[in-house]
Amino acid sequence: MLYEKLKSDLTEAMKGRREFEVGLLRMMLAALHNRALEKRAKSGVEVPITEEEVAEVLHKEAKKRREAAVLFETGDRADLRDKEIKEAGMIESYLPKAMDAAELEEIVKKVVAGGAKDFGQAMKEVMKAAGGRADGKAAGELVKKLLGQ
Repeated sequence: MLYEKLKSDLTEAMKGRREFEVGLLRMMLAALHNRALEKRAKSGVEVPITEEEVAEVLHKEAKKRREAAVLFETGDRADLRDKEIKEAGMIESYLPKAMDAAELEEIVKKVVAGGAKDFGQAMKEVMKAAGGRADGKAAGELVKKLLGQ
């Protein structure tokens, strides 16, 4: 499981005194821990975090880094931009291989043909079927196109 790999990599990074990796891995594990706490608060019982949820959290963290890099670029802060890009790259290295456009289109067609009529419902089903491997923006564009919106 990806969560276990992150924990073991944190241990290795700490032993190797790789401060950058230690900080980033701790941040990723903290984000995952927060997601687990959110689930527990909603359900009232301890519910383990799924592999799809781990991928979703890591996607969000990588996206935050890419967006921050763009802002630092416009602010003429190349040093901080490079740090954010490096962090995003490291986070993305833990994510499963991204789904190609043809696979994504096939899933979207199945969902729309299966009766999903509104955008929100269709997106929920597409992202669930993709298992954390699809880009949300690309999926949204395909869903809109196939729903005629």
